[in-house]
Amino acid sequence: MNIKEVGIIGSGQMGNGIAHVCALSGYKVVLIDIAQDALDKAMGVINKNLSRQVQKGKITQEDMDSSLDRISISTDSSTLNNADLIIEAATENFDLKVKIFQGLLEHIKDECLLSTNTSSMSITKLAAATNRPERFIGLHFMNPVPVMKLVELIPGIATSDEMLTITKEFAQSLGKTVATSKDYPAFIANRILMPMINEAICALYEGVGDVESIDTAMKLGMGHPMGPLALADFIGLDTCLAIMNVLHEGFGNPKYSPSPLLVKYVEAGWYGVKSGKGFYEYPKK
Repeated sequence: MNIKEVGIIGSGQMGNGIAHVCALSGYKVVLIDIAQDALDKAMGVINKNLSRQVQKGKITQEDMDSSLDRISISTDSSTLNNADLIIEAATENFDLKVKIFQGLLEHIKDECLLSTNTSSMSITKLAAATNRPERFIGLHFMNPVPVMKLVELIPGIATSDEMLTITKEFAQSLGKTVATSKDYPAFIANRILMPMINEAICALYEGVGDVESIDTAMKLGMGHPMGPLALADFIGLDTCLAIMNVLHEGFGNPKYSPSPLLVKYVEAGWYGVKSGKGFYEYPKK
């Protein structure tokens, strides 16, 4: 199948980043959200990030202008009627994702391919809630999407070989490198990353070191560009907790138990960068 138009559900940090790279790679993009102000904010972010690429000489002004022309925004799912591929990038909530996919089916064409940007949930289970599990796949972009080169490709148990091939070629056309994972909880990247972040939070909880010391030890001792606690704030502590819960429930292994401190921070609404406070404080601009 020749993919020309991509529908993206959710205009948040991941959704607008995916829209950015798709449009820059020549695809027509329809970006959907339930709120118009969220869509307007997303277009502002895309404009800003494209402008930064122009300033750095990575793209031309013409590239930027044509990319913006390829993106349309809407709060109406019926505008996805001509999409060849849907990428769902909504909040990491299983019931919400199922509701989104089931609501899409009446609007999209029969041959439309479906994918989800979930960072941890069962692709097989999500696919089973649709009428085309053989044309459903996990397409997990890394954050920030315009910068990070990796895309995890996760076929469900019913995903066809053809679907796997098509979406792999699509991801590569965006300039991404593909890593293919089996459909196990949290896949590859987050199965390794999240327990490390959780262990850093446990070390803080137990008083092994303070926030700055833990992050400094990992940055300078292990060569990480960002400490695990700062990275958790950037990802969102609510997202970190959701992924740890998926790991814990999926494997039933106590080593994946979320740190009590992580749970308390989320209960307090301290999600990190997006809420203004996490392990660090982020003054409002």
